[in-house]
Amino acid sequence: MRLTTESVHYELSELRDKQLPVLRCIDQVCRQHNLHYYLWAGTLLGAVRHKGFIPWDDDMDIAMPRPDYERLVQHAHEWLPAPFEVIGSHNRPDYPYPFIKVIDGSTTLIERPDFMFPEGVFIDIFPLDGYPASDKEGRKLLSRYHFWRHLLFLRGRDPFKHGHGPRSWWPLLLHKMFSLAWLQNKVQGIMKKYPYEKCARVIEMDYLERGIVPKGWIGNGAPIQFQGETYQTVDNPDACLHSFYGDYMTLPPKEKQVQHVYLYVDFNTPYRQYIAQNNITLSE
Repeated sequence: MRLTTESVHYELSELRDKQLPVLRCIDQVCRQHNLHYYLWAGTLLGAVRHKGFIPWDDDMDIAMPRPDYERLVQHAHEWLPAPFEVIGSHNRPDYPYPFIKVIDGSTTLIERPDFMFPEGVFIDIFPLDGYPASDKEGRKLLSRYHFWRHLLFLRGRDPFKHGHGPRSWWPLLLHKMFSLAWLQNKVQGIMKKYPYEKCARVIEMDYLERGIVPKGWIGNGAPIQFQGETYQTVDNPDACLHSFYGDYMTLPPKEKQVQHVYLYVDFNTPYRQYIAQNNITLSE
């Protein structure tokens, strides 16, 4: 079903007030069950450069070694207290991403108009997978991932984003050729090809080449301050951030200090209630 929801105004501070309890929950669960997790990407950058959120940023990222990530997926329904939950392709047939999210199920958020995918205020959790010693094999792996990940993106997207003309034909063909579940399995198989435990280099696939780092940089985790509280990140945040962003301590130009604006945010309505009220079918 294509919704006609228009963008709504929300305060960035309100969104962050909902995100921080999700982060605290992840931290607590991981500590209780001996899972490694790391503040990652822009969240790590914010922790190092700003001691918290990047002033214009509105999402949060965490990475986990694949074995810990899979344990969280398996046990989240028993480990996470309400209203927090994990969503992913394992429990949402309409899920369009190759990683999981921990969400606040008492809220509703829709990220973008071409993915009419109702969820709660969230934190993305990315698996860290093994990367081969051979650069040639690594390039082949990334090429395959990029191809199938792009098909997954197009298959999850509204095929009529650009109208009902020729630009809708390719997405519509993908809808006929592949289910989301099939594409998810294909992408996951590529991601898991090289076991994390057996590789000296690891990768966060959504970052492609930037996400390739020596496992020693990741380590067992080091404490870091974020918004006045202590969380966990990689053993060598400086090396990782240089790999991700280059000169990461230099602020980007003003025109690039732009907040991502979500399509729809409701801090008071559970996303399941929103789904029911709008008669949304969670189909593949």
